[in-house]
Amino acid sequence: MSKVSLNKSTIKNTKGDKVFLFIVYSMVILVVLLCAYPLYLTVIASISDPYAVYSGKVNLIPHGFSVNSYKLVFTNSAIWRGYRNSIIYTVAGTAFNLFLTIPSAYALSKKRMYGRNFLMTVFLITMYFGGGMIPHYLLYKNMGLIDTPWILIINGGVSVYNVIVTRTYFQNNIPEALFEAARIDGASELRCFFKLVLPLSAPIIAVITLYYAVGHWSGYFSALIYTHNQELQPLQLVLRNILILNESAYTDALQSGDAELIADASRQAYQALTMKYALVFISSAPMLAIYPFVQKHFVKGIMVGSLKG
Repeated sequence: MSKVSLNKSTIKNTKGDKVFLFIVYSMVILVVLLCAYPLYLTVIASISDPYAVYSGKVNLIPHGFSVNSYKLVFTNSAIWRGYRNSIIYTVAGTAFNLFLTIPSAYALSKKRMYGRNFLMTVFLITMYFGGGMIPHYLLYKNMGLIDTPWILIINGGVSVYNVIVTRTYFQNNIPEALFEAARIDGASELRCFFKLVLPLSAPIIAVITLYYAVGHWSGYFSALIYTHNQELQPLQLVLRNILILNESAYTDALQSGDAELIADASRQAYQALTMKYALVFISSAPMLAIYPFVQKHFVKGIMVGSLKG
């Protein structure tokens, strides 16, 4: 039987195929532009003249190049303190999340585990029902965690969704034969976990690490509720306070009726607008820098971890 070799010259797209590919490529390009434009606008607005940004002239290219917004941001000690706090909370909080999530998912992936279905049901119930903000606050207060760094590290220690995705990965991508061979060689369950599971689970670990890290870095509501000391505030809460302070200063100037004070407050309001874009870019930069390093693991992990339930 003769073999038939196929190459690009023997495969011809029909007119319908070409139309379909054109539509698909057009949609992909459109989605990419829609996702990239807000970030691009943030960058060009942060380096443009404040009045040009306020008047809506900055759309595609910067107007009146200026880096005063970044100078004002980086001379603010609260910004650097918030950066330091956010890095600590993100690193420590993500490590704590992984410490709880990965062993839990590994245990729930074992069909021979006694009470596995009951525990999984309990996990699922917590996804849909919670005690509410006030019970949580009272609980943390009784534990002495209010206004301490620990509240922003251990709060929301485990995500049930991440546990389910990780458990699914363990079940579908690590053959049981590997564990049986390891047990025959005398390996304990703990040794199997560290020597087999963790090395083979880099994709899903990268996925949940990114999920948890972004959650810690972007979160401000927990800090707003559970912390009152400015020394403990993360970056997102510091940025929020700066923007609110600038807005309130402009409102107070308008109420005073002083023309000189209003003019000064207006200039500050224009500058605050470009500062807002600079702050958004500065706060987003660490996550944007980390993503390329975990992208290949992220794509693989999120696909294989969610194919089968």
